[in-house]
Amino acid sequence: MSKNLDINVHHLTRVEGHGNIVVNMKEGRLEKAELQIVEAPRYFEAMLKGRSFHDAAIITSRICGICSLGHQMTSLKATEDALGLELSEQTILLRKLLVNGATLQSNVLHVYFLVAPDLLNAPSVFPLIPTHTDVILRALRMKRLANDIGDIVSGRAVHPITPVPGGFTKIPSVGELKEIRRRLVEEGIPDVLETVKTVKALAGGIPNFVRETEYISLKDKNEYALYEGDIYSSDTGITDVHDYRSITNEFVVPHSTSKHAKNARSSYMVGALARWNNNYSQLTDTALKAAEELGLKPDCYNPYMNSVAQVVECAHCAEDSIKIIDQLLEMGLKDEKPNQTPTKYGKGTGSNEVPRGILFHEYEYDRRGNIVAANCIIPTGQNLANIDDDMKKLVPEIIGKSKADITKHLEMLVRAYDPCISCSVHLLNVDFIDDTES
Repeated sequence: MSKNLDINVHHLTRVEGHGNIVVNMKEGRLEKAELQIVEAPRYFEAMLKGRSFHDAAIITSRICGICSLGHQMTSLKATEDALGLELSEQTILLRKLLVNGATLQSNVLHVYFLVAPDLLNAPSVFPLIPTHTDVILRALRMKRLANDIGDIVSGRAVHPITPVPGGFTKIPSVGELKEIRRRLVEEGIPDVLETVKTVKALAGGIPNFVRETEYISLKDKNEYALYEGDIYSSDTGITDVHDYRSITNEFVVPHSTSKHAKNARSSYMVGALARWNNNYSQLTDTALKAAEELGLKPDCYNPYMNSVAQVVECAHCAEDSIKIIDQLLEMGLKDEKPNQTPTKYGKGTGSNEVPRGILFHEYEYDRRGNIVAANCIIPTGQNLANIDDDMKKLVPEIIGKSKADITKHLEMLVRAYDPCISCSVHLLNVDFIDDTES
């Protein structure tokens, strides 16, 4: 079929940051299909140079206002790896509880406020407030519960203050944990189950598009890997976190100020769908029942289903949080002093699953405990090449639709990845050539 098509979505809405969708087809030949990232670089790696290990996590949590906890956890793990700081079981459990809360909050935000309007043919969530009041109130209630987990465990929900290298400066009380547990049981789980019903009712609006790709996430033999584990690729298997650069293989493209990444193929996907495909058997029972109810099956190759995988993770995070709180209460809370006495100096790597996918931080410290070099590789940057590849396959398949429908499919595709564009744009090393010397 011969057709001309020219789409230019300037600053896509309902995503974090600024990105443009540009598609050109001439006489049936696809010339361009890409997500253009147009934001200026943010020099967080440069900001870290010369800073103390006490400062790194506080600075890097400011990379994002949505995934601030994820950046902080990953930063702390990189510092602890570099300095040889061992953690108590209590510290690890509290961190896992925080990660569950942050994942729940972000997934709820994405599904209800950024994706649902597309499925209801609304320009944003605001027109849905009078027509779907109970659903919006449920979403806000779920976000509040998730934020309150961050408040009581880390001092505040955004840019946490109590997690530090080696532990916590303050831990929640028994009463605070019991109250969060009560709310998870009485509000959290019921609200998740109602969310499953809501998304199931809207699932007919999810495009039926399939493109098999490589899925990369953390993987741990003992649990659904959000806080710790090895790197796992659906194509190449297990890789140690310290060898993350052999997986990410960042490269520069002309249409993006954010670097792209690739491993075994031209691109790979990270995020909830990647975690589902790699680790689904380790989800809680409630999460697995939610997946069955929503028709999410192993080896799902439809990127639009990433939002459905996020709903399944909401069920997991709520149920797993109850389990973690029970463990903490059974152990008995201890007012532990953070372990901040380095046993070595050098390079360290940390990785954590944030809502948008696997995140890496790497630092090198001198013997004064100051950062010599830093590197952060963000999930959205890892997804960008995969989004481009999806668009290149999608456009020819839907070219018979109207321009408006094609544009909506493309916008929904990008939004399905839940991109955090500002986070993805980082420092580029540039070698300048002085032509006057030649």
